Amino acid sequence: MTGEDLHQLLLTKWGRSYDVQLRRTQGKVFLQVMWKYLEQASFPMTEADYLAHLETVASYISAWGGSEQVQQWIEQTRERPRLGKAVNIPIDLGERASEWIVEK
Repeated sequence: MTGEDLHQLLLTKWGRSYDVQLRRTQGKVFLQVMWKYLEQASFPMTEADYLAHLETVASYISAWGGSEQVQQWIEQTRERPRLGKAVNIPIDLGERASEWIVEK
């Protein structure tokens, strides 16, 4: 998955270039689709910064083997990002979870 692939998924599903973040909670990793989007005047990133950010996030998702999970989840969900509520997409790291998550 590339940043452009991820951007196209977001545009196809919701019609906007939503911000995405990776979060770790309770030993699990989630891709969060945030409620802010590039087309808003108040969006804090330039288009170039946003696309570079998507590329970075997509590279992690690909390295974890989660590209297909994320794609299927976005295509099938009925949720949509709204003010104060992100869409949380679980990424199953499987056997490799210990390589990526260090408990503190």
